[in-house]
Amino acid sequence: MPVKPSEKEEEYFARLEIERKKKLAEEKAQLQAAQQTEELKKLHWMHCPKCGMELQTITYHDIEVDRCFHCNGMWLDDGELEKLVAAESSQRGVLSSLLRLFK
Repeated sequence: MPVKPSEKEEEYFARLEIERKKKLAEEKAQLQAAQQTEELKKLHWMHCPKCGMELQTITYHDIEVDRCFHCNGMWLDDGELEKLVAAESSQRGVLSSLLRLFK
């Protein structure tokens, strides 16, 4: 005759099953979040944050700047403002004043 598991054993295995399902649900949520982030990146890559139109890359003082020809916005990547200021440093113009404002 088979031995029936005790109540504590049933509770233990039920708890293990719940923990396993919880872990699987968390992994699935992380995967979905990563996929959604990647899809959003693809959707917005090289699009103007202001108007949503496509950005074009132009060269200004040997630095590639992203430009929107729809709203005339210019967008700089990390470190590009400092490079523009360095290129303009002999003139002490508007860009160096702008950089001091943001520092």
